[in-house]
Amino acid sequence: MLEGYLELAAAHLERFHGRLVKSTGDGILATFDGPARAIHCACSIRDAVAGLGLQVRVGLHTGEVELMGDDVGGIAIHICARVATLARPDEVLASSALPPLVVGSDISFTDRGDH
Repeated sequence: MLEGYLELAAAHLERFHGRLVKSTGDGILATFDGPARAIHCACSIRDAVAGLGLQVRVGLHTGEVELMGDDVGGIAIHICARVATLARPDEVLASSALPPLVVGSDISFTDRGDH
């Protein structure tokens, strides 16, 4: 099941021009060249894994990252990890940094308050 999930996620990352940085067991860390692509990819993965009988929790944030070989690091990665821990099953949860960057798109958000 894990292998099927990772293959599905990789296909969606490719479709939305994301870069898989690493697998974290049953999770993934990926980067994108824009917030809308990241949001659409996360929602697409969430919807697709339902066919495998799985639920995902997704955390999204935008910010500068430190390139460390093939890996990434820095405060933006730490913030994203914290956002992901707050996500509910089948939820794509974004930090407050993302909504202003996608104004005028078809993406809508529901405020979950301050954390």
